[in-house]
Amino acid sequence: MTTVQSIMRAAVVHISVRDTMETAAQQMRRFEVGALPICDGEGRPVGIVTDRDIVVDVVGQGADPKTTTAGELAQGADNLHTVELDTDIDDAVVLMEQRQIRRLPVTDRGVLVGIITEADLSRNLSEDTVGEFVVAVCSADLPAQTT
Repeated sequence: MTTVQSIMRAAVVHISVRDTMETAAQQMRRFEVGALPICDGEGRPVGIVTDRDIVVDVVGQGADPKTTTAGELAQGADNLHTVELDTDIDDAVVLMEQRQIRRLPVTDRGVLVGIITEADLSRNLSEDTVGEFVVAVCSADLPAQTT
């Protein structure tokens, strides 16, 4: 059995619920990532913020990124899914496909220890598996085909 630990990115950058969206954007720029897990004071993931969230849900709504906190964005994020280190990679992919998740935090007894992204899947899984994943997760974002 191949577990998520074997393909996850262990050097995952995260932010605290108290960090502002300005801090999140600076971290995204510094580490060249488009999303950051949001963790509580004990390192447990409570949400994920993306660059799109900052633009659409903060700036686009007229909120101030210097004062809007990650915790505010994470409120109501009860749909956050995580997996434990020993989760079979096939089970993680099924979860990501079913829930249309592009980034999946990995935990060890609930504490963030890594993340699995689309790029991690593409580097580590077969072309067929990655193709099925893309169809399941990304097809809703593609423009409709016209014939």
